[in-house]
Amino acid sequence: MLSNKNFSAQQIAALTALPLAVVVAVTGYLYNESLIVISIAVAGFYILSYLLIAFMLRKFIYRKLKLIYKLIYQTKATKKEEFYYNNILPQKSIDEVREDVEVWAEHHKEEIEVLKENEIFRKEFLLNLSHELKTPVFAIQGYIDTLINGAMDKPEVNKKFLGNAAKNVSRLVNLINDLDEISRLESGEQLIYKENFVIQDMIEDVFETLSINAEEKQIKCSIKKGCELPLTVYADKEKIRQVLINLVDNAIKYGKQHGIVEGSVYRMEGKRILIEITDDGAGITEEHLPRIFERFYRTDLARNRKIGGSGLGLSICKHIIEAHGQTMHVRSKVDVGSSFGFTLQSMRN
Repeated sequence: MLSNKNFSAQQIAALTALPLAVVVAVTGYLYNESLIVISIAVAGFYILSYLLIAFMLRKFIYRKLKLIYKLIYQTKATKKEEFYYNNILPQKSIDEVREDVEVWAEHHKEEIEVLKENEIFRKEFLLNLSHELKTPVFAIQGYIDTLINGAMDKPEVNKKFLGNAAKNVSRLVNLINDLDEISRLESGEQLIYKENFVIQDMIEDVFETLSINAEEKQIKCSIKKGCELPLTVYADKEKIRQVLINLVDNAIKYGKQHGIVEGSVYRMEGKRILIEITDDGAGITEEHLPRIFERFYRTDLARNRKIGGSGLGLSICKHIIEAHGQTMHVRSKVDVGSSFGFTLQSMRN
């Protein structure tokens, strides 16, 4: 059964004209008009009523719909859009127009949700940035004030305080440099210079660079068994070195004493190479995993700040990999360990 909710303007006009035609027919019958005259009068009146009602409905309804569409698109109509409003839009059923409005509403709902999420992220980012900047600045201020207020006359004290102030200056400089690098990566100003190189050689080189850190915790760093076969990638060598240094350094920092850090490399379909850095440390709880690559996001505030770092390392890594048109991921389980991986394009001939 046809629902009146699905009627078009033409159907409404036809149904409205029908009872009017019946009234004309009954009136003609009461006045004893001939059947032929009544039939002609009813047919003519019905057609005229239908055309007039349909015209007025189209004029009224689609004038309102035109305003709705203008509100949806929020722009001054071009000649092409005016043609659409005047010729194509009137051919649409009310249901089709309703669907268009629902699609528009859903799209804007998604935009609003994204804006809300971005606003929350912005507030968190500014709060974290403020904290990260204040910590070294206040420390430097404290050391300098102490020196000015008399400690400068004590050589053993002023040397220690100046050394601590210098460390905080370095921390501040590193933070600013990291922020600058993220900004350039996001804006596309950071150019990527790709070349072919063996990824296992670079992993071994990074292990050697950070060997002193690993030895302090007696952590063994090695290429995973079965992944020794050299695989060549096509990427920015220095940028990928930066990514690997960050991942291996984190694996050592958060790995357990006498633990293992492994680098694994796999050939994937579609001319891609998967690189993973795995540790057997404390791991990361599931609730933190979706946000692990956000700027300043810390899974353990006390532990991370004690260990050091700007809190931007993983975010920079993700931006570098995405600048290569590739993806980065993390797998982790508490008390088992973590594995950070990313893909790169395989050797280009």
